[in-house]
Amino acid sequence: MPSITATDDTRLHYDESGDPGGRPVVLVAGFRAATTSWKPQRRALDRAGYRVIALDKRGHGASEVGPAGGHTMERHGRDIRDLLEALDLADVSLVGGSLGGNSIWAMLADADPASRLATARVRDILIVDQTPKMLNDATWPHGFYGYDEQNRDRYFATGIPDPGRVPARSKGLVRIARVLRALQPQKLPRALTPAELELIGDHARRDWRDTIAATPVPVRFVAGAESELWPASHAAASAALTSLASSVVIPKDGHAANIEQPTAFNRILLEWLARPVVE
Repeated sequence: MPSITATDDTRLHYDESGDPGGRPVVLVAGFRAATTSWKPQRRALDRAGYRVIALDKRGHGASEVGPAGGHTMERHGRDIRDLLEALDLADVSLVGGSLGGNSIWAMLADADPASRLATARVRDILIVDQTPKMLNDATWPHGFYGYDEQNRDRYFATGIPDPGRVPARSKGLVRIARVLRALQPQKLPRALTPAELELIGDHARRDWRDTIAATPVPVRFVAGAESELWPASHAAASAALTSLASSVVIPKDGHAANIEQPTAFNRILLEWLARPVVE
């Protein structure tokens, strides 16, 4: 299996397909999701002539877990940087789903010179149903349902709570089957590992709004209208942080937006990638 070695000697697996000479599109999946979760997009991107690279984050899929204490957003951001550098990618479109989206902001926020150089390799960014700030407060009511100052230190202590806003049965059999097919190959245990708890706790405390505001490349925020985790309003609110951003909400779609409604999502993705970038 193809892999790179991150700067902390952790082996990171990736899958590659499409045209080797095509413009690179790097896919970074969300928490507990592997490269298989991008299967509907990889087929569409392959047909469109892109070079498609899907990364397994550390501790996900076929990648190594890495050393203790290394399960932070900074480290996940640097892993994306290491991939861009190791494969010598340029003019890259980064696509991040859920926590994978905020891992992109972590790379862009990193003051390390190597990360600054990697940022110059990025053409544009598409974020799939991820709020840049999980904690709800007076300045940001678009965070994880039920997560606020009153419970910020315990809300994610043992796992990811179910806010109960969108019952699974409301999705219908087709959408449920799509999600199960995408995630089934992983056969994940129900309980989170210490590394996963460390990562999700760090993720929950972050605020990437300043990073978005300073991002020098175009960004598209995509939200699922029926996301189980947060209101779809996060997409427009995130896009309002910079003049280089735009947003779209997919109807009858949940947090796994690219999986539940792949046809609608792929249309948005391919239109985004095909547009000219004005210097």
